[in-house]
Formats: sequence, structure tokens, C-alpha cells
Amino acid sequence: MKSLKEKFNVTGMTCSACSSRVEKSVGKLEGVKQVSVNLLTNSMQVEYEEKDLSRSDIIHRVEQAGYGAALAQTTNRQSLAADEAPSARGELAGGTPSNPMEEQVREMKGRFVLSLGFLIPLMYISMGHMISLPLPGFLHGHENAVSFAFTQFLLCLPIVYANRQYFIKGFRTLAHGAPNMDSLIAVGSSAALVYGIFAIYRMSYGLGAENMDVVMAYSSDLYFESAATILTLITLGKLLEARSKGKTSEALTKLMDLAPKTALVEREGREVQVPVEEVLAGETVVVKPGSSIPVDGIIREGSTSIDESAITGESLPVYKEIGMSVIAATTNKSGFVKIEATKVGADTTFSQIIRLVEEASSTKAPIAKLADKIAGVFVPVVMAIALLTALVWLLAGADFEFALSMAISVLVISCPCALGLATPVAIMVGTGKGAEHGILIKSGEALELAHSLDSVVLDKTGTITEGRPVVTDVIALGGTPEALLEIACSLEAKSEHPLAEAILDYGSQKGIVINQVADFQSISGKGVRGALGEQVYFAGNQKLMKENGIELADNQEQIDQLAMEGKTPMMFASSSRLIGLIAVADVVKATSREAIQALRDLNMEVTMLTGDNQKTAEGIGRSLPLNQVIAEVLPQEKEKVLAGLQAQGKKVAMVGDGINDAPALVRADVGMAIGAGTDIAMESADIILMKNDLLDVVTAIRLSRAVIRNIKQNLFWAFFYNCLGIPLAAGLLYPAFGLRLSPMFAAAAMSFSSVFVVSNALRLKMFKGGNPGNNNSYRAEEAVQKKAIELKKIEEQEENQMVTLKIEGMMCQNCVKHVKEALESFKGASAEVNLDHKEAKVEIPSTISTDALKSAVEQAGYTVTDIIK
Repeated sequence: MKSLKEKFNVTGMTCSACSSRVEKSVGKLEGVKQVSVNLLTNSMQVEYEEKDLSRSDIIHRVEQAGYGAALAQTTNRQSLAADEAPSARGELAGGTPSNPMEEQVREMKGRFVLSLGFLIPLMYISMGHMISLPLPGFLHGHENAVSFAFTQFLLCLPIVYANRQYFIKGFRTLAHGAPNMDSLIAVGSSAALVYGIFAIYRMSYGLGAENMDVVMAYSSDLYFESAATILTLITLGKLLEARSKGKTSEALTKLMDLAPKTALVEREGREVQVPVEEVLAGETVVVKPGSSIPVDGIIREGSTSIDESAITGESLPVYKEIGMSVIAATTNKSGFVKIEATKVGADTTFSQIIRLVEEASSTKAPIAKLADKIAGVFVPVVMAIALLTALVWLLAGADFEFALSMAISVLVISCPCALGLATPVAIMVGTGKGAEHGILIKSGEALELAHSLDSVVLDKTGTITEGRPVVTDVIALGGTPEALLEIACSLEAKSEHPLAEAILDYGSQKGIVINQVADFQSISGKGVRGALGEQVYFAGNQKLMKENGIELADNQEQIDQLAMEGKTPMMFASSSRLIGLIAVADVVKATSREAIQALRDLNMEVTMLTGDNQKTAEGIGRSLPLNQVIAEVLPQEKEKVLAGLQAQGKKVAMVGDGINDAPALVRADVGMAIGAGTDIAMESADIILMKNDLLDVVTAIRLSRAVIRNIKQNLFWAFFYNCLGIPLAAGLLYPAFGLRLSPMFAAAAMSFSSVFVVSNALRLKMFKGGNPGNNNSYRAEEAVQKKAIELKKIEEQEENQMVTLKIEGMMCQNCVKHVKEALESFKGASAEVNLDHKEAKVEIPSTISTDALKSAVEQAGYTVTDIIK
């Protein structure tokens, strides 16, 4: 049975009662598994069974509920704010404006300016005489009462027409039995208007019957200015709200703006510029210096440095060469490269990031269900309270005008905009802020759950550690470390073991010369042997040494100590004795210790989970502030460890690489995949950490706590506002203190509450990532050193140096050949040797030292007398 998950744009929603109505209507359809409606983005996510339902069925159900819907276009950057759309149905189907948020703000600004233009003279006429402002003669005096009232009515009409959507949508939803915010505005404004028209007829009757008492009574109790002010202030509030809502998705908009629009593709032997959507997987894409990379791919020609800050948040460029992968929307800083497209269009990592951020912004956190449940019954209850208010005041002896004014105030001040916006604005700002830090939160639920975590389980390899072995110790016994490294690199050059690769990488950094090894033999599970000149050497573990009669007793304590530290000691020996030890380990990342300590400071219990042997795991664990270490665990057993922690009542996060940790990531309350995600990571994890840095786990948890704290603040003020505002508007304090809330002030207060909630959510934009106790040292010194090495690689391709060596001892062309071979044994070096001048001119990368060149020449049997740079 195939299940689909699709996003729809919904028009016509203005408050949480609307979103609740749409959600309930669609949720009742047979085949719908899950539905989530977001008021902020005016969108709806529906997961449904394809065999039971179609898109048109879902859209039809939304239309039946009194709203409009259309399948969301993936290219839309902002969803249309439906409460300001010209029609409630089908607008998006006919084509969304190129920039809906700007169109919305522009349209509301026009409405507000028009409303204000008519409201000012209306207020002057209706209230000017109260502060002794002069009125035209034809409006002054009780004999002109009808002209006085009718002029106000005429000035009110353009404001009503400009804001007619409130009436159209309000009465439509009321007719469907699902009143919303617009219903409150429509009923309240209409009551004021109808009463004003009724007053005109009563004054006309009074003038005709020469009953001036009736004329005086009704001329002082007109409510045209109240209706006009309500509509104008609510439009102002909506305008401010729309501008604020636009800011909540800035991070997503910035991300989208980074996406390249075109690509330079090799087709039929020539370079062709095509829209990025037309690039096919497998095609060769040419990327020039300074250009954005349009697709995910693998470098097939050239090398360069890539600015990946848009994806990972890492500010320093990353060196890339042939065979290495690149990501769409990153920037080629220096070199000319050709890449083979592996993922294009919607399949690129960048497109997946955009989709994940959009989905997270559109999903509901569990805390939002409280607001939805209340909003579903809130509007009908408010209308009942307004009716009850009018009846109570009438029964208490108040006149009809007073009772009507109180009822209108209750209706207006109770609009549940703030309630509907409390959760989605905070989630949108929070997920956008996470994206800025390279943290992709896949749902509102994940964002909320992360704040309640009390236990974090960390995979070791690639999460706490670098995930690749590196040389940590070089211990020469009887010779120099350089001599030991030369023998080690020469022996390991023909080995394919990962530990051999670590030694070769280390030797390359030190400029070690690799010599030709004769009689090379790889001994499975033990090591290698080979001859350098007349001498046979062995490299491997203790078994290999013992089998070949190499005595280890004098150095056994040293070997055991290295193993206790979590390192793998490799032994190197000649045919007669041990000549040195080289320790290799998967080292802890520069920021792991700081991150684990920061998690402990957040009252987290931190566990390291690994398949390594107990001794190696404990060696690493001793250097970190962990609560416990669990070792020798198979991938399929990791999920059971998490289940055990959950059985103890703990809320557990699992942090892993998203591949062998997939079952555990799914089992965890919150799964976090560290390192720019593979497809498996995207599917298994709830939160994806694009940088390979544990400090982002700290950032994700702190961000979650900040968002939930903000949501609770928003909900508190929304509920508090209504709890305080409704009794005040109903006149509860009027008998004792003479305090009452006119409809105009009620409208202003209602608008302010929505703006306040959105503005409070925008404070999340000031959130700073990393360890709060060490924000100024977000990267430890070791990380900086690591980056320095990487930058040297970048400089290597761009800045070669010329060196001239004066050499004694060359006698013939054969000598020239030996010297040239020695000098060109270094990666990236080229040499010209002149026998007559007894010199060699060498072009080398800046990473190769002149001492290494001198050593190579002298080991070839010649003497370097001078070095000229």
C-alpha cells in the first residue's frame, strides 16, 4: 500500500480556528494518515494512502470547509497569506504571485492608507466637537442630526468596502458552522454599522415627529467611527504582522538565493550553459573559479578550495581534489574543476536541505495541539460570551446602546490571532536559525522533544573521533625518528592496510623519502616484511615480532602503555632487533571534549557507544568527561542499548553517522546524524548536523530549549491577554471602578497582541550557537591547527617556490639522473639538474622544506653545499 506525503497551499485562513477547521475536515477523509495545517505559512501537509484518496479529493474537502487549496509548488519561496487573498478558493491554482509576501504587504499597505484617509475626517466629524473643534454649519446642531450621521455613514463605506474580505470570509465560515477571527470582526463591525443605520432612521423619525429627545439620544450614540476604527486598526495589525512574518523565513530565503540558476555543461565536445534543472546525472559540469557549484558531484579533473559555509556553516574553505565529492550551492574559490554530476535537481543535498527546512516549518510541535484544541471551541464560546454580555447588561437596566457596545468589544478583543501564531512563528524562526548553523530539524516534534532530553548516546568512530587513524607517537630506539619513518614509509608503501595509510600520510607531511623495497611480503593479520638494500625489516604486531625472534621484553611496558591509551602500537624491527615503535589511533576530534563537557553542563548523561574492544574504548573514555562507556557492541545491538535506557524512563538522543547507526537513530527519542547527511542519515535521523562537530549537538539542544521557552511565553501572553481582556471588555469592572473598553480600544489591543507574539518569536534570531560557556573559543586550538594544515594544502596548489641547490659529487649524467629522481620523489616537485654548474633548480610546493630536499640528495650519495631561495 503506497503512502504519499504532499504539501498544499491553503487560502482563506486567518486564525487558529481556521487552521483547526481545515485540519479536522481533511483528517476525517478515509485514507488520511496524518494532516498538519500551519497558519503562519498557510500550508497543509497531508500523508495519505494513494489508493484511497487523490489530490482533488483533499482540495475539494478544503473547499467544502470554506477555504481554498492547491498543491504547493516546490519553487514557491513564501506561501501566500490567504487572509489577504482576493478570493478564498483556487487563487494558487491560477498562479501565485512571483513574490507573494511582498504582494501581500503592498496590498495591505494600500488598504490601510485608504482606510486611514477616510478615518481621519470621520473621527474629526464624530468626535471633534467633544474637544471644541469647529464643524461645518450643515453638520452642527440637532436640527442637522441626520446630515451629521449620514456624512459619517458615507465616510465609513469606503473603509468597509476596502476591508470587505473580513465580512465575506467571516460570514461564510459562520454559515459553515465554523466561525473564526473574521467572524468576530464581521459580526462586531456589522452590529455597529447596523445600529448606526438604525439610529439614522430613529433620528429621522424624531425630526418628523418633532421629538428632539429621540434625536439627541441617538445622535450621541452613533458607532460608525467604531466600525471604521476596528477595521483600520486590525488592518494595521495585519500589516505589521505580515512584515514580521516575512522576517521569520529570512534564513530559508537566503538559502534559496544561494542556489545557482545555470550550469556550464560539456555536450558534444563543447561547453553549453543550461538552466540547472536541465542538467542530467552523469554529465560533466565545468566549474570556473568564483562560480557556484550547480549540482552534487565528484571531481574528475583539477583541484580547488571550496567554500561550504552555505551548507555546513564552516567558514574556512575546504581543499578538494580528484575523486572527492562536492555539494550544490557551495562556491569554487580558486581552481578550475570538472565534476561528474551524481545528483541533480530535487535530489541534490541542497534541495533536500531546503525541503527539510520547509517541512519542519510547516509541521506542528505537540505543544501546538493545546492551542489547536482551545482554538477549535474558542470562537463559538466568545460569541456566546458576547451575547450573554449584552443580555446581562440589558437585564441590569443598561440601555441598548451600552449593552451593544460591550458585546462588540468582547467580540473584537477576543480574536484568536495571537493564539494561532504563538507556536508556528517560533518554530519557523527556530528551524531557520538552525539552518543558519548547519542544523536541519526535520519536524516541529523533533524540535520540541530535544528540549526534554536528559541522556545523549554518542557513537565513537566518526562522531567523537575523526573516524580515520592518524600517527600519534614515533618512538625511535637507537636512531633518529626521521630514519625510523623512512624505513616505515618504505615498508608500508606497498601495503593496503588503513594503518599503513596513516603512516604514509604522516611521512608525506614530514617530507620523508620513500625507498624501493625488495622481496616485499604481506603477512595476513600480522604485518609486512621487506628488504632495503642488504637489510631485512619487519613491520607489524607482537605476533610477527615473536615469530621472527625479535625480543620485546625491554620495551613491553612502553607497548602496553600505548595500548592503554587507546592507541595501536606498530613495531618495526631489523632482522636482529626492535628499532622503533609508531603508535596509530583514531584521535578524538578537537571539539569533542568541549562538547561533551557542555552537554554535562546542560545536565545530560553522556554515554559513548562503540564496537571497539573494551581496552581501546576505555583508553579514549579516560580522556573525556563521559558518564559511561559501553564497548564491543555490534550495530544491531546499539538499538537495544537505547531501548534499555528508555526503559529506565530517560529521554534519549542518539548521535551517529547515520549509516551503521540507523536502527539506533530511529529508536532514539531524537536521532541526530552528524556529518553532512547521506540519504540514510536524512531518512533515519530527526535532526541532521551538517558539520562534523559535536558542538552542534549542544547548539541543537540549546536551540530547542530556547524555542520551547519562547512558545510557552507566547502561549502564556496569548491566554493571559484573553483572560484579562474579555472580562474587561464585558464591563466586569465598570460597576465598581467605571472602567470599560470601547470597541476602538479593543481593536487596538487585539492587533497589538498579535504583533507582540510575532515580535517575541523574532527574538530567537539573536540566538547564538556553540557552547554558551565558551562562545569565544568555538573552535579549540587543535581544530585551528587542523584547519591550518588544510589551508596549506590549498596554498600548495597556488604557491610553489623555486629553490636552487648547489651540489658536489656529481660526475656524470647517471649522477644527474639520481639527483633528479631524489628531488622529484616529493609530491608536486619538479627539478632541472645542471652538471656543468653543479646545481639543481627545484620547483616545490611551499609545504616541502629545504631540509627535506637536502636530506634526499645526501641520501642519494651527494653533498649539498648551499641552498638559494
